[in-house]
Amino acid sequence: MYIVVIAWLYVVILMAVLEKSVVGGLMTFTFYGLVPLSILLYVTGTPKRWKRKKQAELPNSTEPRSALSDQPVSETDRSHSQQNQTDLPN
Repeated sequence: MYIVVIAWLYVVILMAVLEKSVVGGLMTFTFYGLVPLSILLYVTGTPKRWKRKKQAELPNSTEPRSALSDQPVSETDRSHSQQNQTDLPN
């Protein structure tokens, strides 16, 4: 997404440089560049803002819950996992 913004700003800067007056260049840069891009970035960022707002409203949970987290681990499984951990190369 940001590559589109950078490319559009490049085009608008070139358009502004080619204007006959400084005021015309500033207006071109403002109305063809900054205003449309600010609206575009605001609109495309709206879902992220909604998601962050929903995350802030949810109660904080320190550990994720799964169906397997309540099941006990047998000693044979525990010993196999420890053996596998010691066999890892450094």
